[in-house]
Formats: sequence, structure tokens, C-alpha cells
Amino acid sequence: MFMVTLDNLVVTTALPVIRTELGASLTDLQWFVNAYTLPFAALLLTAAALGDRIGRRRLFLAGIGLFTLASAACALATEPWMLTAARAVQGAAGAAVMPLSLTLLAAAVPERLRNAAIGIWGGISGLGVAVGPLVGGAVVEGLDWTWIFWLNAPVGLIAIGLAAFTLRESRGPSSRLDPAGLALSTAGVLALVWGVVHGEEHGWTSTRVLAALAGGTALICAFLWWERRAPAPMLPLRLFRSRTFSLVNAVAFTFSVGVFGSVFLLAQFFQVAQGLSPLEAGVRTMPWTMAPMVVAPLAGLLVGRLGVRNLIVAGQGVLAVALGWLALVSTADVAYGVLAVPLALAGIGMGLTFAPISTATMASVPAPARGVASGTNNSIRELGVAVGVAVLASVFAANGGYGTRVSFVDGLMPAVAVGAAVVAVGAVLALWLPRDTTTPNPVT
Repeated sequence: MFMVTLDNLVVTTALPVIRTELGASLTDLQWFVNAYTLPFAALLLTAAALGDRIGRRRLFLAGIGLFTLASAACALATEPWMLTAARAVQGAAGAAVMPLSLTLLAAAVPERLRNAAIGIWGGISGLGVAVGPLVGGAVVEGLDWTWIFWLNAPVGLIAIGLAAFTLRESRGPSSRLDPAGLALSTAGVLALVWGVVHGEEHGWTSTRVLAALAGGTALICAFLWWERRAPAPMLPLRLFRSRTFSLVNAVAFTFSVGVFGSVFLLAQFFQVAQGLSPLEAGVRTMPWTMAPMVVAPLAGLLVGRLGVRNLIVAGQGVLAVALGWLALVSTADVAYGVLAVPLALAGIGMGLTFAPISTATMASVPAPARGVASGTNNSIRELGVAVGVAVLASVFAANGGYGTRVSFVDGLMPAVAVGAAVVAVGAVLALWLPRDTTTPNPVT
């Protein structure tokens, strides 16, 4: 799971180097991230349902194997479209790993240890996402950008052997797949994100952008209509009758939009605006990247005492303040000491968020529905990553660019400010979470 979450943003620090070596455009850079997150988001629910049917351990192993092969294909890419295609396969394979890791974990530990186990899971998940820029920078400077992906090969092979030896097979309630729902949701999300990504390039009032946005909206509406009537829906809308489940997923979406859209740009700031090497840039993100590793397990241990709502509200509030702070003080010549405190606050906010969101998701539904609940929550978070990168990159392109150090900062500041505002909305939504989130919603 760490390997899969690491690859979410491991390319961000390497983007300036990849842009030069592959001759990539800003649109290509967005797709290097979104080509991973979109199939990841689109297939998480299908993977969860398929795991319930054919065996979670079996699909988990297959996902690791395909992820390892796709990583090798990424390393061999010589054109932007090749890297984009290989990243898409990576994302599809990762969808078979991420939700099943949480479901297998929840079934493997006793009830009294579950919050602590999910806290550790959340810490490692957050660490994988957070250290992506650091690992990417270290590998690019010490070896070559292709080694970002080659390193997955030995990890994947070892993980397959350990998982096959250690994990027991488990299944959920037998259910049919929902190919119509998968097709409608995937096409709708792709159309909407394509429209947002290309809005600045082609013009927001151009025919192709308007057609993509309108078509995507229509497809998503058709998806929701179908899910209400499908005999075996990939997204059981009845789960959203639970206030906890609905709100925690809304917060997960705003969290991903604001944070990871900002990370996409902030990870490039130290190189493009301040002329630092990839490794130097990665090291400077460490106040942000290291904090979740410590804070998330602590949040998992304290969730029973402090309450899910209090931890999520605190985490989102701290994150919103940190991003707003970074937007205000970022200049081409800003001293690193000025950035260190808000970067550390951002890491603390992320650490306070990961475990409580996962705990609330798993506790808000009956045990048989935990697989699809985990898949739903991860889908919404990954969709938020894709939307966040697309929207904030569009704000960046509308106000600045890669031309000069100053123009990069001119685009960065309003983009990160938008990210802070989105996270602040999530903090307000979290205030409506019930005090007791441990009672499952009585849905069937």
C-alpha cells in the first residue's frame, strides 16, 4: 500500500526534469499525475466488489503484480504519451491494492486493536503520499528519473511473496459487477477533468471544453440515475443515508482537492522559482512529509478518546491555515525559515485527517459493507486528487507560468489560496459530523 500511495505524487519533484527530457507541456505534466489518479478513482469500487466475489487476497496479489509491470513500462517511456499510458495502467493496478489493504487489515486484527491498526495504516498511507516529492527528488538527483519507477520492481516482487505467504483468503457478500455504472462514471469523470485541464489551453468558452464539461455532467447524472436502479450498484447510494458516511466523504473530497492540488505546484516551487536541485527541493518539504508519519498513528490511538469529529475539524482547520500562510509568504526569494512553520503545520493537519476519516468510514456502515465503503471513500479521495490538480493548475496557468521565477510565483500564490479555501470548506462541513461516529448506519 505504501508503494501505491507513494506513486500518487512521486513524480511531482521530478516534473521539471521530465518536462525537459521528454519535451512535455504543462498539460502533459498534469496528465502524468491525473493518468494515475483517474483510473485509480474509477476502478476502486469495481476492485472492491470484484475482491468480494473472487477473493480479496487473490485480487490483491494480482494488483501488485500488474503494478510492478506497469512501473517498468513507465521507466521505459521515451515520449510523454507513453508515460501517460503506463501511468494509467499503474493507477488501474493500484485500485486493486488500496481498498483491499484496508479491508484485509480490518479483518485481520481484533476489534480492540482496530483503531490503532487503522491509525498505523493511515500513517503509512499518508507517509507514502507525503514523501513522494522527497523520494522523487533524491532518486532523480542520485540516479535518473526512470529509477522512480524501477525501484518498484524489487519492492513489488518481495510484497507478492510476503502477501502470498502471510495473508488468508477472504470474501464478502457475493454480488454481480456493475459494468454500466463503471462505464458511466469513468466516462463522466474523464470528460469533466479533461475539460478542466484543457480549459486554459483551449479557452473556457471553446466548443470542445464546453462539450466536455456538459457531457461529463450529463454522464455523472446518468450514473447516479442508474445506481438508484441497478440490481448490483457499484456505488450503493443507500450508504449515503448515513450522515457520518456522507459528511466524511465530502470532507475527504475537499481535503484531496485542496491539499494535493497545492502539493502538485509546491513540489515544483523550490526548483522552478528558487533554482534548487530535485533533492534539495525534496529535503525542504520534509517538515510537511515527516509529520504525518508521527501524527497519524497518534490520531488513530486517540480517536476513541478525543472523537473523530474533533480530530477531523482540527486537521482541516490547521491545513487551511497552513496553505493560506504559504500562499501569503511565497515569493521567488523567500527564506526557507519563513516556509518551515506552515509546512510543518500542513503535515500535522494531514496526519490528523488520514486515520479519523478511515475510522469513521469503516464504523459508519455494517461489517458486510466495509469493502464497498472503503472503496467509495478511496474513490472520492482519488477523484479529489485529479480534480485538485486540474483546477489548481488551471488557476496557476491563468495567473502565471513556467517562463520566469516571478511568473511561477504569480501563478502559485492564487492557486494555493484556492486550495486553502477548499480545505476550509471541509473544516466547516466536519463540524456537522455527529459526536458518536461508532454506530453503524442500519443499511442493508
